Amino acid sequence: MTEAEQTTTGTPAAAADATAKGRRRIGVLLAVAAFAYLLDLGSKLVVVAKLEHHDPIEVIGTWLQLEVIRNRGAAFGIGEAMTVVFTVIASAVIVVIARIARKLYSVPWAIALGLLLGGALGNLTDRLFRSPGGFQGGVVDFIAPSGFAVFNLADSAIVCGGFLIVILSFRGLDPDGTVHQD
Repeated sequence: MTEAEQTTTGTPAAAADATAKGRRRIGVLLAVAAFAYLLDLGSKLVVVAKLEHHDPIEVIGTWLQLEVIRNRGAAFGIGEAMTVVFTVIASAVIVVIARIARKLYSVPWAIALGLLLGGALGNLTDRLFRSPGGFQGGVVDFIAPSGFAVFNLADSAIVCGGFLIVILSFRGLDPDGTVHQD
């Protein structure tokens, strides 16, 4: 092993372990997160500019509509007085994902965590920068299925990422790429 390889990995054993697992998948995580975040941000910019203060648009009759609302709470409008708490939780999720990313060698986990990160960043951006601002902004929700809560693409990314994490966990795949049998 070259001296440069030992310097970047710390020890020869760490270098051998990293080689056995393959390459870290931080790039995949960041690419998925950026895609989810930018898609969410772009969709919110368009719906606020074109749909806010207008009647809902029927996409599939009354079954699926586009209707802009500002949600200061969590899913289903629960906890509207706790906007600061949701901002702190989103920030904590981002920190946890950053810590996990240091040992991330699994592409499926990178995709799942990227979806969570992009969604958390999307809703956190609203809470920080939308009126009234300063950790209290309302999240822009606009996808309105009949008989269900109004949500946005960040919420969809978070749910899909969480669902994927549950599947990966049940299958025994860990973020470091190892598979365990329980």
